[in-house]
Amino acid sequence: MAEMQRVIEESVPGKQVTIAHVIASPIGEVYDCLGIDELGAIGILTLSPYETSIIAADIAAKAADVEVGFLDRFTGSVIIAGDVESVETALTAVCDTLKRILGYTVPPITKT
Repeated sequence: MAEMQRVIEESVPGKQVTIAHVIASPIGEVYDCLGIDELGAIGILTLSPYETSIIAADIAAKAADVEVGFLDRFTGSVIIAGDVESVETALTAVCDTLKRILGYTVPPITKT
């Protein structure tokens, strides 16, 4: 008889931005599913610790003409919307500020 093993997984969040992505021209269905206005582009951030989403949304909204479409402090997700240039500017400001002031690890900002 094979011995059963028990595995315990634990999440230990680091100080990091895991995704910083711009969708330059999303299809209408994406906006509909998110429940936000069609403004030209969508920016997506995932962060840990999760509460960083609050800081990131504030930085983004102050840095550029974007709207915060979604913020979840329990999963570290932030969605912003605006024109492509504004979304890129906002994501850059978030990544730069978190890296420079709070010592976060940040990825390059990607775009589709």
